[in-house]
Order: sequence, then structure tokens, then C-alpha cells
Amino acid sequence: MTLIIGIDPGSRVTGYGVIAVTGSSQRYVASGCIKASDKLTLPQRLEEIFSGVSQVLKEYPSDELAIERVFMGKSAESALKLGHARGVAIVAAAIKGIPIFEYEARKIKQAVVGTGAASKDQVQDMVKTLLKLPNYPQKDAADALAVALTHTNTQFTMERMGGCPRTYRRGRVID
Repeated sequence: MTLIIGIDPGSRVTGYGVIAVTGSSQRYVASGCIKASDKLTLPQRLEEIFSGVSQVLKEYPSDELAIERVFMGKSAESALKLGHARGVAIVAAAIKGIPIFEYEARKIKQAVVGTGAASKDQVQDMVKTLLKLPNYPQKDAADALAVALTHTNTQFTMERMGGCPRTYRRGRVID
């Protein structure tokens, strides 16, 4: 069994999703959101995100972490804040020596819903269906579960083809 943690980074809300994988079978373990207070400064929010991700990694010792890549969205400032949140999540995993995999948002939506232009509601619905959940997970948690599912399916496909996606371990890029 392999434990995969998916992260949907955000400077205010960072979603996480944990799935267990055995062969081609995927099972929901946990999900949730790390919420940083709007009243805090950016450095304080980043500390909360780092602490929250570290706690999740402690509670669910994972074999791999998959995280959404930053894309240039509405503004450069938003992309920078998102990049900071993503960075502290990556550091939390890197400190523990957990291999880190990155996936673009459009590819995650394509892998889970079938279209790279899927809405958050569509992702949430497909995650509920694919993991056979009784209720809808929070939207940011659903996005994180979608990252984990994308990673699992990508790894399964890559293993069958004899390759593997880019990973980071202990500060080094491994191709």
C-alpha cells in the first residue's frame, strides 16, 4: 500500500487529500483544509500553512506528495502569494524526505473530469464519484484529492510505459 497526499496550495486556504493506493485500487483516507487567518500577515499565514502541512504529514506519514503547479492567473501578486504557499508545503515534505511531484491545474482537471476547463463543482463531483464518498468534500479538499488521483493514475501509466515524471528529493531534481 502506498499513501499519497495531494496538496492544493493557497495563501488563505490550502486543501489536502490523502488516498491509499494498492495496485490500481484507490481508497479515500482523509481530506481537509488548512485555513490561514486573513488578519495575519503573509509571513504569519505561511507559517500556519507550513505548520498545518507538517501536521498532516505527521498524522498521515505518506510515501509521496503531489502538488498543483502555480500558473499565472488573474494577477502577478496572486501568483506570487500562491507560489509562497506552495513553497512552504514543498519544504514541509522535503524536510521529511518525501518525494514531491507537480501537476498543472489543467492536467489535473483533464485527468479527473475529462476537460482541462472543468469547474470546481465538476472536480468536486468527480472526486466524490471516483472515491465513492458518501458526501462532497470541501472544494479545496476535493481539488487536493484530484491532485492525488492524478498522481496515482500518472504513476500507474508511467510504470506501465517504463518512465516516471519529474520528482524532487532532498533539494535535488531527479528525472
